Amino acid sequence: MKLDILAINVHPDDAELSCSGTLVKAIKEGKQVGMLDLTRGELGTRGTAEIRDQEAAAAAKIMGLHYRNNLKFRDGFFVNDEAHKLAIIQEIRTLQPTIVLTNAVEDRHPDHGRAAQLVAEACFLSGLPKIETMDANGKTQAAWRPKQVYHYIQDRYLHPTFVIDITEEMDTKLAAIKAYGSQFYDPNSSEPATYISTSYFIEGVIGRASSYGKFINTRYAEGFISVNPPGVASLFDLV
Repeated sequence: MKLDILAINVHPDDAELSCSGTLVKAIKEGKQVGMLDLTRGELGTRGTAEIRDQEAAAAAKIMGLHYRNNLKFRDGFFVNDEAHKLAIIQEIRTLQPTIVLTNAVEDRHPDHGRAAQLVAEACFLSGLPKIETMDANGKTQAAWRPKQVYHYIQDRYLHPTFVIDITEEMDTKLAAIKAYGSQFYDPNSSEPATYISTSYFIEGVIGRASSYGKFINTRYAEGFISVNPPGVASLFDLV
């Protein structure tokens, strides 16, 4: 399978909260879209890793993803080293995404910024032929480097390099988020309250999308950061 877009996320639900509208829009446009989760989110206060697996599968179905996998790195304790990079490189070379979307360059959760750096480095290294990896059948993989790596925006307010209109995809985005029922507001839950389980947390997600939408005179949008300035062929590509 060759993907047009691969979202690489340190936790299940990161992409749903941050860029699922953009992914759904791309799928509606006929693009091949997948997700790669680095951990199972097992340190989350509410729910379990097994529940999170089920929720991630449900969210993938809602969004219409063509692929989703989990590398099962240690939540909270993964490191930016050779072994972790090679695991990501194997996936990149297998899926050959044109664009990679990944975690925020810096954020409230320390895993997010660390994952952003890990993924960006793995995307670059994946293009070096002298780094050898094997596919599932034991065959040497060809080098592959995504054309672009963009960082979605998560908890902290970061000024985006560009925004994408997701007005028509907002309902699907919210449905994908709510697939993580163990994580978000449930008045009948007996589990401990958390930062993201408050009744107003999802309101903040909607408000963020609304504020980015105002930049381009639409109702809702998602914002992305490009470490390198994206190139365009003409000024009219920006109209």
